[in-house]
Amino acid sequence: MLITKKFLTVVCLCLLSSSIILKAQKIEKDYPITPVSFTQVKINDTFWRERMDTNCLVTIPFAFRMCEETGRISNFEIAGDLKEGEHKGDYPFDDTDPYKVLEGASYSLAVEYDPQLDQYLDELISKISAAQEDDGYLYTCRTNKCTRLLRWMGNERWEKLNSHELYNMGHLYEAAYAHYQATGKKNLLDVALKNAELINKVFGPAPNQKHCPSGHQIIEMGLVKLYRLTGDEKYLNLAKFFLDETGYGHDGHKLSEYSQDHKPIIEQDEAVGHAVRAGYMYSGIADVAALTGNKDYINAIDRIWNNVVSKKLYITGGIGARSMGEGFGENYELPNMTAYCETCASIANVYWNHRLFLLHGEAKYIDVMERTLYNSLLSGVSLSGNRFFYDNILESDGTYERLPWFGCACCPGNITRFLSSFPGYVYAVKDNDIFVNLFVSGTGNINLGNNKIELTQETDYPWDGKITITVLPENKSTFSVLVRIPGWAQNIPVPSDLYKFLYDIDEKVTPLVNGKEINFEIINGYAVINRKWKDGDRIELNLSLPVRRILSNENVECNQNKITLQRGPIVYCLEGKDQPGKTSLNLFIEDSTPITVEFKKDFLGGVTVLKGKSSAVIGEENSDLEEVVEQEFTAIPYSVWNNRGKDEMAVWIPRDLSNTYPRLQPTIASTSTATASVDYPVGLNDQFDPQSSHDISYPFFYWWLKRGTEEWVQYDFEKPETVSSVEVYWLELDHYDGKHRVPESWQLLYKNGDEWKPIENLTPFTTEKDKYNIVSFKPVTVQAIRLTAKLQTDASAGIIEWKVN
Repeated sequence: MLITKKFLTVVCLCLLSSSIILKAQKIEKDYPITPVSFTQVKINDTFWRERMDTNCLVTIPFAFRMCEETGRISNFEIAGDLKEGEHKGDYPFDDTDPYKVLEGASYSLAVEYDPQLDQYLDELISKISAAQEDDGYLYTCRTNKCTRLLRWMGNERWEKLNSHELYNMGHLYEAAYAHYQATGKKNLLDVALKNAELINKVFGPAPNQKHCPSGHQIIEMGLVKLYRLTGDEKYLNLAKFFLDETGYGHDGHKLSEYSQDHKPIIEQDEAVGHAVRAGYMYSGIADVAALTGNKDYINAIDRIWNNVVSKKLYITGGIGARSMGEGFGENYELPNMTAYCETCASIANVYWNHRLFLLHGEAKYIDVMERTLYNSLLSGVSLSGNRFFYDNILESDGTYERLPWFGCACCPGNITRFLSSFPGYVYAVKDNDIFVNLFVSGTGNINLGNNKIELTQETDYPWDGKITITVLPENKSTFSVLVRIPGWAQNIPVPSDLYKFLYDIDEKVTPLVNGKEINFEIINGYAVINRKWKDGDRIELNLSLPVRRILSNENVECNQNKITLQRGPIVYCLEGKDQPGKTSLNLFIEDSTPITVEFKKDFLGGVTVLKGKSSAVIGEENSDLEEVVEQEFTAIPYSVWNNRGKDEMAVWIPRDLSNTYPRLQPTIASTSTATASVDYPVGLNDQFDPQSSHDISYPFFYWWLKRGTEEWVQYDFEKPETVSSVEVYWLELDHYDGKHRVPESWQLLYKNGDEWKPIENLTPFTTEKDKYNIVSFKPVTVQAIRLTAKLQTDASAGIIEWKVN
């Protein structure tokens, strides 16, 4: 680490700074329900405690190290004249990665003080402070004059709506709030407030100010946190300003579904566009609505939530169906192998549902939050804590795996900040009520009026449904404890008709107090237990955890005649390694098959697995004949798949022979190496035949953001091959990330030495939709073959499958 005289000076100034005095005032309007702070909840169970410890001991240090190795931290040093060098990274939002890890580390400090970590954060903050320009502007790629990023940021400040200048500051504000709350230090908060003063001068309703939404939302949530700290309404007003600018196209900016800017918020009723931006925006709307009493905002996010849970929510709790635009697809578009379900979107979905609970007090929001927590969100990080999924697919052909880091590394940092703050989602209070939302062993210290209540949970949830809650009030008093009865325990997998259990179970959940049945009501999904509580009173809840089969709504085409398995809140999958044939896509499980349960303490961190009989479809060598054989299956929790290397995986399992995929014999295309004129040539040779040119249920390739140009894809074979025909299935798709049409024309080239030569075709190069376009040519022995395409002027193009014969 480079230490300079200027660096030490900045450290000292930051530590001693008290330039802005906090004058927090009582906030008159707010959420009717208040979460119990994560600092008041101590977790000691084996499920969450181990994940939080791994996050603290492995993930946070690893993420900081990667931020150092990839230049994300040195970018601040360069901007602050602490060192010389060239700006690193391909994205202007790389600044947010240190901010997010810093936030997670601050939460970790609040739980357990670590002097070394505290010092490291102060040193990092000094670099961030040095990078800030005199007027408060902080955006290292512009300060460092990184001209190769001009396509993102433009030549002038605030020139481009998608520059991420405001997004970066949103994450800075969130980190500053966390750091101040954890340490009481204002060194990072001063940086945030100085920047916020600048933003407040530049953006606003006055004629001389800029009129536009924030672009990539999160600054709204960050501004609300600054308002909560300072009581200064200008921060709340600025958050509301950015939301109110949505959908009006002021200052000539183009309206777009991609950033939820297609129409005003109060008119929106469907989740569209980039799923992370959407989740952050809906969370920001909830914050501003709670603090201003804006009912139009609440009505809008209620409508959008209903759209998501009834038409756009994965069974794992993930959101975002398409890699194109990282966002939502059409209603009921929930493909499995091409599911996006970005880890950041799962975190945003938790934020949003928790806020809706704080607004409405209904357990259905916690039901969705719990589903996301235990499945899609935890899938985003390995058990080791140092490998990550960016997108969380629900089906794999064996080619997908977690990675240590990404060029766009938003997800690892998000994991660090979320897991550190997890205890804050367990309890909440309202007036004389305590809500028990999540079942986690540990202790919560809760202030209820003038009384202090300690709640101690004992449970092995989610593997066991027995929950004991001991109530320890400082003074005997009458109040209500509201214990959530999960929707899945009431035959409701999600609060809509998007999914349903194959069989309902007639079991009534009845809480006991001190071992006896009591009078209680179920209101909004909570068992309301009102009584005069004394020290040591015990609530017992015994949730039955049978294995449940789940069906999708008939409009979700890719899941028809399939089931998924769930036990408690845990969604299961079949991973190839656990099956006798080492495959999973060729299996089906009949409805009548008994399924047994086994807890394996030393397997994948200690999990409950499901076992039973399945049928495997076996293809014969070089033959179309198929054989069906009976074999055992083992299902594991979805969140822990891919902790043992690449493998086939399926969440949705066929109920009979249809929809299975027998292991296909390799072809020269499927064993070749694909490259292209753009990055990530996936899906070209995976051997999944499409049903139409708009079938994106399986991986597909497209020339991202290319229009009117000549582009190419190429196969390099393992050895010279004699080929005489190809089959190409063109993509036809409209999306906010671009329009994709068949190309204007195309041709084939083969490599002869170092030269590319055109093949001599015997049939024409056709561009028909919804079918394979077959081109025959004079046989040629080649090491590589290339397809070149001239794209239409106003459209990109793509290929779902390309076969070579």
